[in-house]
Order: sequence, then C-alpha cells, then structure tokens
Amino acid sequence: MNMAIALAQPVIETERFSLRPLRRSDKGLIELYAADQRVARMTPSIPHPLPPGTVDAFINRALSDTRDEDIWALDGTSASGDEVKGLVSLRKLDRNQSEVSFWVAPIYWNTGLASEAVAALVEANPLQNQTMFASVFQDNPASARVLTHCGFQYLGDAETFCVARDTTVPTWTYSRKL
Repeated sequence: MNMAIALAQPVIETERFSLRPLRRSDKGLIELYAADQRVARMTPSIPHPLPPGTVDAFINRALSDTRDEDIWALDGTSASGDEVKGLVSLRKLDRNQSEVSFWVAPIYWNTGLASEAVAALVEANPLQNQTMFASVFQDNPASARVLTHCGFQYLGDAETFCVARDTTVPTWTYSRKL
C-alpha cells in the first residue's frame, strides 16, 4: 500500500482504487449517488430529496483547514473506473479515537469495494488512532458485514437520527483496537 500526502490527508492506494481527498470536481458524481434514496436512507446525514447546495457545502467542509473529519473518495481511475465510487471518512474524536463512516454507489454494491476501502483505511490508520468506532443502521446488514470483515467488534445497540427518514433509527455499534 502506497501513501502520498495531499491536503494534509494521505492518498491511500489499493489494487482497485485510490482513497484520495475530495476535490471540487467530485461534485457531480457525489450529487448523483447521494441523491439516490437507497444511499441517503442508510446514512445519518444525507437528506432526501437532496437540496441544492448540499454537496457544495459538504465539499467545502471536507476541504476546510478546520475540518474535524477527513473524507476520501474511492477513485477508480487508476483501474479505468469512475472517479468517485463512494466515500469513506474518519471523524476525529477525543482520546486518540475516530469514527469510520462509508457509503458506496449502488452500482458497486456487493463488489467488495466497501470492505476494501475500510480495510485500507484501517491499515493506513492516517490519524494514528488507538481505536476506531463505526455504527450502521440495523436494517443494513451488508454494512455490518463490512465492519466485521475488517476486524470490528460488536459493542452494542444504539440509535441515531436519520435525516432522509426523518426519524431515529436503531443502530449497531462497533469498535476496532489498533
């Protein structure tokens, strides 16, 4: 695995794609995939329908020097694929911990991309964390399998508000010691 630094955030190379910091030119594909109700309903923060300006604001936050979350695009151009196949992020927490989040465009579901992205991020451990956490909605067992495949251990049940569903949704919470 090769890591280069961009925007004080590493570029992480895998066989099928690169995890790289977002860029403004990602707007179109992020907007296309994030506007898909199937994607929005499985994330806490993506609204559906997607209001104008949402992706611009998201990219601006991702590029900010004062961000509290590093966000990477799964960029498949090195393997003749799309520039954005999904996103994976690490939100900084206290005590040398972070929270992993991810989504993959529906066209790439069940291809192993999410597992490969999370595994690459865990292996690179760009924030030098001692522990990573993640949570998934309980009606999304595929994302739970991604986490367990990447060595995350089940911690317990919780709930999180989902903007797209406009309700609180039960979650499973996981952690991974590094």
